[in-house]
Amino acid sequence: MGSSGSSATSEFPVVADPAAPAATPAQVAEPEHRPSGFARLLIFVGFVFALLVLSCFGLRAINVLPSFDNPFADQTTDRSQPVLLESMRDLHRYVAADGTFQVIVDLQENRDNIPDFLVNRRTLFVGSGTVETYVDFSTLAGDALKIDEEKKTIELTLPPPQQSSASLDMQRSYVVAEERGLFDRIGDAFRDDPAKQQRVYQMAQEKITEAARASGLDERARENTQRMLESLFARLGYTTVTVTFTSP
Repeated sequence: MGSSGSSATSEFPVVADPAAPAATPAQVAEPEHRPSGFARLLIFVGFVFALLVLSCFGLRAINVLPSFDNPFADQTTDRSQPVLLESMRDLHRYVAADGTFQVIVDLQENRDNIPDFLVNRRTLFVGSGTVETYVDFSTLAGDALKIDEEKKTIELTLPPPQQSSASLDMQRSYVVAEERGLFDRIGDAFRDDPAKQQRVYQMAQEKITEAARASGLDERARENTQRMLESLFARLGYTTVTVTFTSP
């Protein structure tokens, strides 16, 4: 058979050579992943914020910026009203002696025919208070002072020393223990009765005031008053000062 002028080329599928080496992962083209514009913006903002924080701490370390306060620290606000002056008076007394006393008040309140575990209130209170003993010069009569300029003598007739009521020191007074019955605890959960607490304070004041009367404060007040007047008039040139206290 004759051959044509242009040789025909047969196309066959290309078969990979099994002996050829496999392509490495580096030779395989991978798709390129780049962060989106929003992600790059977040990264930039975070970097700037961190830079600002580090700069502030650095300036604080060299005492350029003031120290930062805790934003969640406890705060106390004083909303008290201004102090009002209710009264004013002149004092004409000389406080000659005072005494500090301590008393333990054991007050129990219960009801008859009711068990203590139901209705009972027992308060153990330690009260500390001060009692003053003074001489009131405002009650002196016209003839209470007798002066002899030639002999340089003075005779004084004074009223007896008086004793003030006990003044409790609340910084040194405290409740040691308090027992309450079941019904009392339930009632206290719904109401507060400051009168009961005031009753304990009043008892402590009364007991301290009564104890001060038997403590010898009056005698010490007489001695201190006499020494004070003798020293005062001795500086004025008087040689003899006689102080007499009237009977209570």
